[in-house]
Amino acid sequence: MARFGGLLATDLRDVTRDPAALESTGWWAVVADFEGRLTCARFGDVRPEPPRPAAPARWRGPAAGDWTSSLDHAAYTAGVRRIREHIAAGEVYQANLCRVLSAPLPDPAAADVDALTALLARGNPAPYAGCVRLPAHGVEVATASPELYLRRTGRTVESGPIKGTGRTAADLLEKDHAENVMIVDLVRNDLGRVCATGSVTVPALCAVEPHPGLVHLVSTVRGRIADGAGWPELFSATFPPGSVTGAPKESALQIIRALETAPRGPYCGGIGWVDADRGTGQLAVGIRTFWIDRTAAPGPVLRFGTGAGITWGSDPEREWAETELKASRLLAIASGTHQPLGGTIR
Repeated sequence: MARFGGLLATDLRDVTRDPAALESTGWWAVVADFEGRLTCARFGDVRPEPPRPAAPARWRGPAAGDWTSSLDHAAYTAGVRRIREHIAAGEVYQANLCRVLSAPLPDPAAADVDALTALLARGNPAPYAGCVRLPAHGVEVATASPELYLRRTGRTVESGPIKGTGRTAADLLEKDHAENVMIVDLVRNDLGRVCATGSVTVPALCAVEPHPGLVHLVSTVRGRIADGAGWPELFSATFPPGSVTGAPKESALQIIRALETAPRGPYCGGIGWVDADRGTGQLAVGIRTFWIDRTAAPGPVLRFGTGAGITWGSDPEREWAETELKASRLLAIASGTHQPLGGTIR
């Protein structure tokens, strides 16, 4: 099953890794891992259904103290310093450094990502929230993403890159604005590879957008897809999303591979839906995203990613704190320790 934007999709018909299927017929749920693995699932029954209250028996999350990080504090701050060395050498302007948090599931049978999605909707509502549950295909993802990767309406495509995070708007620095502008330029170039010449515009730049527990700087980039191009070309031109890689993208990806010690999986990939019959679709950047890994030893684990964009103006301790801020509320919800009143975390 899949759930996005008030729609519940059931009656699984097809599963493919070929993005060309998204240009055929039907309603598809899409999960693209950061490393490039694509899962497209076509469902036969798609109907409006508002999110249901979470059933406690269907979600038993990890204990709050059981989370471990692929990069600890020392390794992460050392990574920030290393990226600044790459910037000083002129190899990159910005690189996104991420870490993956993992915790064992105490009762894997009571680990339904749809139930987790209901908890997230109550504790951390997000514009691109949803879930895809395909255990036979190794996909069990729940997202509370605030970031638009690609929205397609006919021949128009739009992206909403996020760069810049603070607890309040007053926390945002000049570094955050510079970081956003750099990524907007990258996204413009990416969309320019698949859009008609001269059609790419930036309707909004560095808008302050509030989300539970924090604020982001968000921009909008829009273009008209060139004749003959579709979802395969969109993925080829824009994936992985620029906001979670860096600029220049290829240089940033090389740095990411050298510094990060765990695959990102659906975190920082693309998650959403495509309605091939109507020529529409909406994919989020897979941030604020949980996924279940049932192949882990000695048993199934819940994973969650968090990261920050590193520029020359980055302070290693502040960047570590940003990754903590992005993760704390979501981990508390998954572990059952979130206190909704006042939005506090214990």
